[in-house]
Amino acid sequence: MLSGRRLDLLDPSPLDIEIEDIAHGLARVARWNGQTTGDHAFSVAQHSLIVEQIAGFIAPDLSAGERLMALLHDAPEYVVGDMISPFKNALGVNYRAFEDRLERAVHIRFGLPPKTPATLKKLIKRADLACAFFEATQLAGFGVDESLGFFGHPPEGFRIEIDPWPARQAQEAYVARHQALIAQMDSDLLHPNLRKAG
Repeated sequence: MLSGRRLDLLDPSPLDIEIEDIAHGLARVARWNGQTTGDHAFSVAQHSLIVEQIAGFIAPDLSAGERLMALLHDAPEYVVGDMISPFKNALGVNYRAFEDRLERAVHIRFGLPPKTPATLKKLIKRADLACAFFEATQLAGFGVDESLGFFGHPPEGFRIEIDPWPARQAQEAYVARHQALIAQMDSDLLHPNLRKAG
């Protein structure tokens, strides 16, 4: 990694994971294999920021930790790249296990449960599909009806115009959002009653 960390891909250690490496990698991994309009590829980092935003729109009471899991939902792709779901399925269980080990290490590194709870995973998937709908219709040349068939309806009342960012901008925004959520998690631990009162 550019941070100088050496990550064992078969047995990743949380101690070798840095948010700067994740952000750098995800900001340079293109969604849709780069087959999108605009001067810049639409990065997994920018996609992840939008997914976290949509998850928070659907469920405004999400904790900072839950929102951080949404932000990090594609974090393993900083190592393995962005593979389309049919290809992941074709690779089978070993690929899934590999990705799960990476996700577990990332979660532990940032003080999150090793595995995303099933209900939150379902919510993040819904937000992920909603983001894919906007990407497909705005960047990847899909018609609305075609996109609805693949991804379903986005949440009622949520709209976004996607403008792909340069890699550096996506990287910096990802790190900044991560830091803000970590700070909120720390604050919630120190002052748990404030969150309940709010």
